[in-house]
Amino acid sequence: MRPETISIHGGYDGDPTSRACAVPIYQTVAFEFDSADHGAALFNLEVPGNIYTRIGNPTNAVLERRVAALEGGIEALSVSAGSSAIYYAINNLVEVGDNIVSMPQLYGATYTLLAHLFSKQGVEARFAKNDSPDEIARLIDARTRAVYCETVGNPAGNIVDLERLAEVAHAHGVPLIVDNTVATPILLKPIDYGADIVLHSMTKFMGGHGNSLGGCIVDSGNFPWRDHANKFPMLTRPEPSYHDVVYTEQYGRAAFVARCRTVGQRNSGATLSPFNSFLILQGIETLSLRVERHVENARKVAEFLRDHPAVAWVNYTGFPDNPYFELARKYLRGKSPSLLTFGVKDGGGVNGGFEAGKCFLDRLKMFKRLVNMGDTKSLATHPASTTHRQLTPAELLQAGITPETVRLSIGIEHIDDILADLDQALAVAV
Repeated sequence: MRPETISIHGGYDGDPTSRACAVPIYQTVAFEFDSADHGAALFNLEVPGNIYTRIGNPTNAVLERRVAALEGGIEALSVSAGSSAIYYAINNLVEVGDNIVSMPQLYGATYTLLAHLFSKQGVEARFAKNDSPDEIARLIDARTRAVYCETVGNPAGNIVDLERLAEVAHAHGVPLIVDNTVATPILLKPIDYGADIVLHSMTKFMGGHGNSLGGCIVDSGNFPWRDHANKFPMLTRPEPSYHDVVYTEQYGRAAFVARCRTVGQRNSGATLSPFNSFLILQGIETLSLRVERHVENARKVAEFLRDHPAVAWVNYTGFPDNPYFELARKYLRGKSPSLLTFGVKDGGGVNGGFEAGKCFLDRLKMFKRLVNMGDTKSLATHPASTTHRQLTPAELLQAGITPETVRLSIGIEHIDDILADLDQALAVAV
């Protein structure tokens, strides 16, 4: 099935009890055992079935199968938020003394998680100078356990060279973990280009309506964990916290996501609510249609901003002079995401800096001033004063953020109304 069809039908063959056409919400904590022996068999992984919603739920299972199918993965795990997906995916591979090598262009909370939280657990985050695969390669050593990136950086808007990056990671015997939230599987399927683990904040484009937190981890099933057993003993040797199971033996190609579920989620509980799962499933049904409109509107906004006298610069990968234009043609099939950034001039016609960015934000009327993205509604934020305010000036520049940077997430409203709001807000800087 094509993505448009998978978005509607993937992962659900109907409910055998109720025959419901829409996916039912299994709003329950636990599931009844037929007998004591049946419960034991479930815990021993001898038979399939549900035990407790913290590690599995029928509503969530449909969502997981659907997202895995959209990304071309073998299995997926839904979690309570995108940040939980990132944490579980990395924590699933590291021990004290290990390191993760990452692109510098990251969402602010992701940068904080890698740079500050993991460091307190004895895991080092190494940030490359830029998004060049060669710069990533220079930082990898014997204790590196993964390479990490966002396929489209938020808010920097850079597009990574996935094939080259996968080659670098695999040459050093480590997986490539990518956050595909901005691109979505409608524009880009990272597994097709060598990515091993794909992450999503389903809060964004997949849910699409700003009403439900959710995250997802998709396992490609392609990384040869057994070939690198010494680096990944948690997957290739008995797991003491879960009946001494050896994940690569018990779960085969789905070993990675199985351990995320039974060790990470089972013991720390960042579980997606079945109700949120239901709402996200409704969002995914219209994902391809919404992305089409998002992309179309964003192109018109970028062209409008480029020609506006109050705008100093526009970072949009659809322009031929953008450094990522060719990568957009290769990986996004010539399309550009609906996330873009720009800078506002001051009254004298020069770069307005921090205050000009804030002033523009305050004058918006229809655009919502908030830090989400991928909503049906058009959204705006000033990263230097919000999502990335914890970064130093040097860290901000490395992440692709200047003091005046404004990030726009273009919605699906009528384009004339979007442009009118931008125009009136920019009038203050002319």
